[in-house]
Amino acid sequence: MNWGKGIIGGMVLFMLFILSMCIYMFMAPEDGYDHQYYEKGLNFDKDFKKEKQVQTDHASPVITVSGKMINVLFNKPAAGTIKFVRPSNEALDNEIKLDSTAGKNIAIPAGSMAVGRWQIVINWESSHKAYLYQQKIDIK
Repeated sequence: MNWGKGIIGGMVLFMLFILSMCIYMFMAPEDGYDHQYYEKGLNFDKDFKKEKQVQTDHASPVITVSGKMINVLFNKPAAGTIKFVRPSNEALDNEIKLDSTAGKNIAIPAGSMAVGRWQIVINWESSHKAYLYQQKIDIK
């Protein structure tokens, strides 16, 4: 084998490698990154202030999972949203409006939710103050 055939063979193998990596890249699932990355970056300061307000006012809600129910207990009546984020599958994410003006406890049925790790993001207002709280839970 002479030098010319070896160089051409190496170039062909390299081009096949690059082509296969391009095909693999376009076949990869889209869940590999956060689609809301830039929007979250723009709202980071607002969210940070809300999370700090929870610590300042000692307003952390108590979240318990018992059977197929998720109970959220607030210190004061609250109105806002609870977002259930599934880290492994964005399609399972769910958002629920909450209003605990009648009482401080909210019971959410978890029967339709997939078993495993979930992140709860609670964004609420109470006594004219905005709060944001995040916690990971396991549904069994």
